[in-house]
Amino acid sequence: MNLDEPFREPAICTPLVEEIHRSLHNVSAPLRIMEVCGTHTVSVFRHGIRTLLPRQITLLSGPGCPVCVTPAGHIDLCLQAAQQQDVVLATFGDLLRVPGSSGSLADARARGMARVQVVYSPMDALELAQQDAAIQVVFPAIGFETTAPTIAATVLAAEQLGVENFFIIPLAKTMPEALMLLLGDAQLKFSGLLCPGHVSAIIGAAAYQPLVERFGLGCAVAGFEPADILAGLLALVQQQSRGKAQVDNCYPRAVSQAGNERAQALLAKVFMPVASEWRGLGNIPASGLALREPYQRFDAVQRLQLTAHSVPDPPGCRCGMVLKGMIQPPQCPLYGSRCTPLSPIGPCMVSAEGTCAAYYKYSGSRCSETGSKKSGDNGAC
Repeated sequence: MNLDEPFREPAICTPLVEEIHRSLHNVSAPLRIMEVCGTHTVSVFRHGIRTLLPRQITLLSGPGCPVCVTPAGHIDLCLQAAQQQDVVLATFGDLLRVPGSSGSLADARARGMARVQVVYSPMDALELAQQDAAIQVVFPAIGFETTAPTIAATVLAAEQLGVENFFIIPLAKTMPEALMLLLGDAQLKFSGLLCPGHVSAIIGAAAYQPLVERFGLGCAVAGFEPADILAGLLALVQQQSRGKAQVDNCYPRAVSQAGNERAQALLAKVFMPVASEWRGLGNIPASGLALREPYQRFDAVQRLQLTAHSVPDPPGCRCGMVLKGMIQPPQCPLYGSRCTPLSPIGPCMVSAEGTCAAYYKYSGSRCSETGSKKSGDNGAC
């Protein structure tokens, strides 16, 4: 599929769209549904799903983009490591351009101040360490439950192979605690959650039951094809119509109630829950993953004596409000003017799964609602 071509609604989607419209006849209030996952956000924009929905439904993006919720202070840890002698920072490519307090990894590499190498998996980073014992390879362990098991498996492999020059910066986060915090905010009013398929494949659909029980909020686990997303939205609309909140698993081909128990066991063996800072959400108890004592020799923060500091967002940046579903990207004063995909200020414009980047690429809106608009082929404000 050419991702830049207009979406042509497949036949399987038509009955779902029609049923969403019919089911809304019994729902009087507007519905505010958060698609938690960054991949959902991109798919919703790419396939024009918003244009198929009644105006009564508003879709809001959530904190399900791991790069977007990584605060600048955590990026600074990666920069500190990469700038040390004989250290190579082996990272996923989407982290390169995320700004810290004094620039990004890409900036530091371009100035010759840091050794940074893009890898496609933590195992690639481990292989890099095996190839050259004279360097210390550091992998920034950023991600959610989807990628954390592979990082745990890599740590175990490093231990079994006796690799002494491989380390991680443990920055992974877990999703349920962040959702619990979001829903407990009285300022945020949601009618339902479209829950992430990738994360749910690990933690299981049952992980969202506490949200239903505590907040009376409907949840639907969905995949990423247009029909998957529409099926999840239909489930949430029907819950509203019946007046009964529950967890609907609309992605049974990949997600079970209990999840991937082997992956969960890997996580429990290598990591323990700790408080972690989320961009826009603050410090959330038990939402981070730290190495357990038997594996702390692989902790780059301890080995390289890295120092973490809390760093405020750049002036005017509203990434935190976007991640909480409080505003849409054009309501940020920097959107489309100072902050664009070519010169991003905030991480929501950097990541391929970022809400601002998806909005900029697919919505046709290239300007902040607070700024002036100019015509032109480049969509500049």
